[in-house]
Amino acid sequence: MIIYEQNKAQIKLPALRVIEKDSKRIYVTPEGNEYPSVTTVIGWKKREFFAEWRRKHPEESRYALQRGNDFHTLIEHYMQNEVPSVHSDDRTQKMFDLIKPELHKINNIVAQEVALWSDVMKLAGRVDCIAEYDGKLSIVDFKTSKKMKDEYEIEDYFLQATCYAIMVEERTGVEIPNIVILMACEDGSSLVFQQSPKKYIKKLMETIRLYNLRD
Repeated sequence: MIIYEQNKAQIKLPALRVIEKDSKRIYVTPEGNEYPSVTTVIGWKKREFFAEWRRKHPEESRYALQRGNDFHTLIEHYMQNEVPSVHSDDRTQKMFDLIKPELHKINNIVAQEVALWSDVMKLAGRVDCIAEYDGKLSIVDFKTSKKMKDEYEIEDYFLQATCYAIMVEERTGVEIPNIVILMACEDGSSLVFQQSPKKYIKKLMETIRLYNLRD
């Protein structure tokens, strides 16, 4: 197993308390500010569609949630130089094995599963990983899917990662020049998407503006 190095310049931020309010996930900052989660804001237009889908496909919905949680746990263990293990079915393990070659391109880990927030955007969330990918400091997000996707289908993922990049710079002064989305699919494919967060800043700010005007 590859031995991952933890960057000496670790991002160390306080954990944020999470509460549920009006069926939304809310993070409470150290100053007591209550900010909605990044995923709540970015996905608000699709919330009714997904709520209806979950109602019609409860078993598939539960499996997708479990698949994502187990996939992240396997990666987290692996990148902490531990033996990855979860009580999941073979499909999730196979998806982890699919993405493993891409994980080997990650090193100098700055943060894993760290809560971030922005007093400017008034948002908060939890980033999967901040590390070097192929030598470039990146926000790295891990995703699962039933089948292959094209880049235009995962714009929300890029908006989410762009939000984290902005939060890191606001909290630490460190600029993140790259976004990496690593995706494993049940159909046996794995996908890697890379972009500059600068490409999505305008769309992100418009999404936040529309969310704040929704009522």
